Amino acid sequence: MRTIVITGAGSGIGRATAIAFVAAGWDVALLGRRAETLEETARLAGGGRVVVADVTDPAQIETAFDAAAAHTGRIDCLFNNAGRGAPMATIDEMPLSDWQAVLDVNLTGAVLCARAAFARMRRQDPQGGRIINNGSISAHAPRPGSVPYTVTKHAITGLTRCLALDGRPFDIACGQIDIGNALTDMAARFTQGVPQADGSVRPEPVMDVAHVARAVLHMAELPLSANVLFMTVMATKMPFVGRG
Repeated sequence: MRTIVITGAGSGIGRATAIAFVAAGWDVALLGRRAETLEETARLAGGGRVVVADVTDPAQIETAFDAAAAHTGRIDCLFNNAGRGAPMATIDEMPLSDWQAVLDVNLTGAVLCARAAFARMRRQDPQGGRIINNGSISAHAPRPGSVPYTVTKHAITGLTRCLALDGRPFDIACGQIDIGNALTDMAARFTQGVPQADGSVRPEPVMDVAHVARAVLHMAELPLSANVLFMTVMATKMPFVGRG
């Protein structure tokens, strides 16, 4: 049985992905800050092991990855999914506390989790594994007033490229999934109206989050001799191609 750690598994994309991986027969470590939401994910998925940790805390992450590996003795995949946004604002009106909070979770948290996974994948026998980073369409084109989120998601692309290179000697593959308008609680507002680059506010098409989960599962189940370096999964008619 293969083991995957899914961060941010208590809701949204993380929860949908956990459900898909449990159904596919994986040993799933559900990592997040709130035990109650992780337990709800486990109930909905019909499986999965709750691992409570804050992705911004290095000590908690090391302990969590040890716990995640305890069942099978290895980590085969990390879905580096935990993330957050901030209220829309131009950079001069953006509270620095918002910048720091998004940076801590979206970038530092992703680096800490990738670091913990990489170290264990490098040491385990047989060596190797896969890291899948949750980027965003904002890793390519920003929405108005989204400096903290967009900057961190561009940085995730750099992390993906570095890990894909540095992992080669150790049979560690790394890829990134860039998602557009998957219907989660966080994205529900898209159906009501979202600020556009021309100053208007318009509703945007969304897609079922289960499509994202299936895409992550496809990436994870490839042999380590093959890798999806970047995949974009989006609502077909959302304003991305030609945004602005």
